[in-house]
Order: sequence, then structure tokens, then C-alpha cells
Amino acid sequence: MITPSDIFTISSQKQFEKIALKVFRFQHENNKVYRDFCDFLKINPQQVKSLQQIPFLPIQFFKSHDVVSNTDPIQVTFTSSGTTGMITSRHLVTDISLYEESYRKGFSQFYGNIEDYVVLALLPSYLEREGSSLIYMVEDLIKLSNQPESGFYLHNHEDLIKKLLELDEAGQNVILIGVTYALLDLIEKHQFNLQNTIIMETGGMKGKRKEMIREELHEILCKGFGVSSIHSEYGMTELLAQAYSLGQGVFECPTWMNILVRDPEDALTYVKDGKTGGINVIDLANINSCSFIATQDLGKKNPNNSFEVLGRFDNSDIRGCNLMVL
Repeated sequence: MITPSDIFTISSQKQFEKIALKVFRFQHENNKVYRDFCDFLKINPQQVKSLQQIPFLPIQFFKSHDVVSNTDPIQVTFTSSGTTGMITSRHLVTDISLYEESYRKGFSQFYGNIEDYVVLALLPSYLEREGSSLIYMVEDLIKLSNQPESGFYLHNHEDLIKKLLELDEAGQNVILIGVTYALLDLIEKHQFNLQNTIIMETGGMKGKRKEMIREELHEILCKGFGVSSIHSEYGMTELLAQAYSLGQGVFECPTWMNILVRDPEDALTYVKDGKTGGINVIDLANINSCSFIATQDLGKKNPNNSFEVLGRFDNSDIRGCNLMVL
């Protein structure tokens, strides 16, 4: 039996691998979708002895299957955003406390005590739909900050500008979490020179603006907010853990999360550190769903286990173990 304490007290890579292999066997036994996928690949779970031998479920399965590892009632269903007519992902969560513990401990690991910050959120495209895991997390962080100034902003940019200037001038530590296009909209209305504010972009233009490479985007945001670096959060509907970048687009994982980078031509092999490939995520907090997910993101891993996100596969690039989805 694997407990939350086993997952959230991991302190070494050796311990991570040991628990990851236990989680793999648990999910192979209890998650029919994952077991069928492993059977398709002719994987014998008894022969899996390392992280590199674990099969990673293509993330598209969350669009077509119920990916769960127990029979407990569904407490929350998180859904991905999508344009009209798109099939969206569904993450069925049977124990929401695991998600809460994951993002609370993850935030604390990278930023310290949440009560030290006013949390401001500029997430219009997420607020305007149901089922966003990001909104669930940020809403809870706002409450946990215990700061009356914390809160969400939709399209009331003038109010947010005024609040940012007041708080920053007063020396208050602030985190502004924003979807990329909305942050760009904000700095077009006001040029800041913030001294006590962290700008954290969650990625995505949501069809509102043309996509940019990270270097160009962060240069524009740094100039517009008057800050030296832009922080980022790497998470997704299908995960319960988040990685954070404190600048330069270099992400680090909490101790219960890790990534491997697969060969873009052969989904069952891995590239060396520094080489570009597909990002596979291990999220041990996701024990009641699937902890081993092959994303459609391209990236590279650094020797110190940090990683960078460099783009996404397009549909023509999806190969290898994704064939079972079709």
C-alpha cells in the first residue's frame, strides 16, 4: 500500500525510483486502460526494473478513456480548455486532497510560506469555463494567503493596474499569476517598474494572439513589468503536480515529479541530456489516475534534472506508442 506520506516525503532519486516502480505495479494492476496499453506493448510488469522501462501512457487517452486506478467515487472532474468542436481531456479525480497536498507542498518548496504573498490572478480564459484545475489551485492559494488584497481579475485591467502599483509601492510581496495573452494585454495599457512583484505566466495564447518563442515573450514581459525575470508554471489537466521556473525558462520539479525525454522518432527510447525530444512526466501524486504520461510537449533535460520546454509536436509528429490511440 502506497500512502500520501510515502509520496510527499521523497528525499532522494533512489527513493523516488523505488516508489515509482511500486506505483507502476499498482496502476498496472488497478488501471484497466493503462494495463491494456502495457499489454499492447507486450510489457511484463515483473520485468520492469527501472524508470526507463516503464511505459508512458500517451496523454490523448484522457480524451477518449476514463483513466482511473480505483473504484472510489469521482470527487472532481478537471477538463482541459479547447476551441469549439474540440475533444477535451477529462481527469477524473477520486481524492482531491492529493491534488491539494501536491500544489501546496510544491508551492512551498519553491516559494516558501504562501502567507508571505498577496496572490493576484489574471486568468480570464480559465475563469470563463468550468473544470479548470489551474483555477482550483489558484483559488485555494488565494484563500491560503490570508491576504484580503488577494483575488482574481477578469477584464478589469484598470483595477489590477491600480492594485499592483499600490502593493508594490507599499513593499508588499506579490505574485501575479497570468495567462500569457492577458499579461501582454496588461502591459500594453501600462508600463510598470515593479520591485516586489513576481510575474508568473502559465503559458498559452488561447488563440488570442500569435504564438511567440519564450525568449521573445519573456523579453517583452520583463520590459513591460520592469522585472529581471519571468517565472513560469508547468502543469496540465492530466497531472496533479506542477514544475516551476524561477526564470530563463528552466523548470524544476517537486520531489514527487520527474521527467524523461523520449526520442521523437522512437517513443520507447530516450535521448541524452541536452538533446531535444518528447517530454514524459512521472507524477507520483497522480496515483489514482496514471503517474506515467507521454505529453505532446518537446523539451530537453539538463544534467541537474531541470528541464526546458521548447514547443509541441504537431499531429504529423505523433509516432510510436501513440498509435494505439488511433
